[in-house]
Amino acid sequence: MSVPDPVSAGFSPAEEAAWYARLPTMFAAAAALFTSSDGRVLLVKPNYRDHWSLPGGILEHGEPPHEGCRREVEEELGLDIAPGPLLVVGWAGPHGARPRPVVHFVFDGGLLADDAAIRLQEEELDEYRFVEPAVLDDYLPLIISTRVAAALRGRDTGATAYLPWTEP
Repeated sequence: MSVPDPVSAGFSPAEEAAWYARLPTMFAAAAALFTSSDGRVLLVKPNYRDHWSLPGGILEHGEPPHEGCRREVEEELGLDIAPGPLLVVGWAGPHGARPRPVVHFVFDGGLLADDAAIRLQEEELDEYRFVEPAVLDDYLPLIISTRVAAALRGRDTGATAYLPWTEP
């Protein structure tokens, strides 16, 4: 069963396609917040960046964010998870070489056991480590550490944070 699109009422298929082609677009990414039993946050070190990050990445065309999170975690860490609740939706406008805004989804990846069988994706990642929340700023750019801090709070409160980023 298809869901009717109110925008298409009265448009020919060609007019509708032309209208959609003119709409603005954006990029999207999804990540997972994993913590250890003692509350440290799992970070990964991409070999193509100067900073650490949460496990995750860019969504594929038409991919729902929770499925992209699951795929990225499996690719990067070798862990097959069902992402938990959405903790953060972050937005950042065009910046530098990125010509479009990007929306970031951070899902709860849960607690990882000390003996979790992490298999690092060597093509993209150099290492992983569990980091105390108090030192996240030493590893992450402010835009990401702000998301991680909000995700940790959201885990405690059950609320999803919306974080538009307007600083360069």
